[in-house]
Amino acid sequence: MRRAAMLALALGLATLSPQVAIAQSTPISKPVAKPAAKPNVTTPGEAPAPNPAPAVGASELDLAFGAFQRGYFLTAFQLATQHVDDKSDAKSMTLLGELYANGLGVPRDDAKAAEWYKLAADRGDSNAMFALAMFALNGRAGPRDRDAGAKWLAGAAKLGQPTAAYDLALLYIEGQLFPQDFSRAAELLRVAAQGGSPDAQYALGTFYKEGRGVPKDMHQAVQLWAQAALADNIDAQVEYAIALYNGDGVDRNQQAAAAVFRAAALHGSAIAQDRLARILFSGVGAPVDPVQATKWRLVSRAGGETDLELDAFIDKVPADTRAAGEKAAQPWIDAIKQAQQAREQQSQAPPAKP
Repeated sequence: MRRAAMLALALGLATLSPQVAIAQSTPISKPVAKPAAKPNVTTPGEAPAPNPAPAVGASELDLAFGAFQRGYFLTAFQLATQHVDDKSDAKSMTLLGELYANGLGVPRDDAKAAEWYKLAADRGDSNAMFALAMFALNGRAGPRDRDAGAKWLAGAAKLGQPTAAYDLALLYIEGQLFPQDFSRAAELLRVAAQGGSPDAQYALGTFYKEGRGVPKDMHQAVQLWAQAALADNIDAQVEYAIALYNGDGVDRNQQAAAAVFRAAALHGSAIAQDRLARILFSGVGAPVDPVQATKWRLVSRAGGETDLELDAFIDKVPADTRAAGEKAAQPWIDAIKQAQQAREQQSQAPPAKP
């Protein structure tokens, strides 16, 4: 369900204090990033990741999607084609569109993909509508057309397609193609969240936290973050861990919070790495471990997280502890630098041709 170009949500939220005291009485907080809200589009000319196979009942259609999921694309093409010929099945048409759109088992052909998607969309298939929206927004099989993209997103969202509902919510938050409308965005995020989208669960939780488009309800926010955290949404893991640590909207459980912070830290969250370092220095939520605390603070700093107070603690640790922490942190720091260099090279590369 999550596609390669899923972008973060621009909420325009007030930034919370980044200062986090080590003492148990001081709550942990998180500064909220403000990336630009954009629909779920890909780089021009880049093939979107295949949609997951929708649930189907007919055994022969199951075989087509089963072949698709296992990578037997030519078999999937043959079975889907037969099912279209026999029953004019919309989901099989969508599958053929996916195969042509991504060049799987057949040569990539955006025009043919769009034709199959359109046939399926006209028969009410929400995944085909979403695919057409992506084509319109990316300028595939024709010029870019945000109005057409929004129309297809709206149609797919109305039928409960989670990613379409999420992307349409972003457009209402962005306030350019449509008037900014947080209430409408919240409705769409709820559709996507109920459909299992971790990004929507996280975003809707943040709406409940801030009272944007919905009444403030920290308990509801935490429930949504917990769902998204289980699906490894890193932002949700951080928010959920903060709530657990502080007992905000949920019973306080600092040991569980430390475990969630650790999970997010291992996924690369600089915020979680910093908060885990504080926990390991303080011993509140996990045993004191100055070597690991030093490691995680150095890693979070390399990832861009500022924490002058924690830096002052690290400066006071014994030299051998500092050296052990630096050694443990070095592979992470090297990986961060490599990733930063790769991003810089990518930003300097000429844009792909549509």
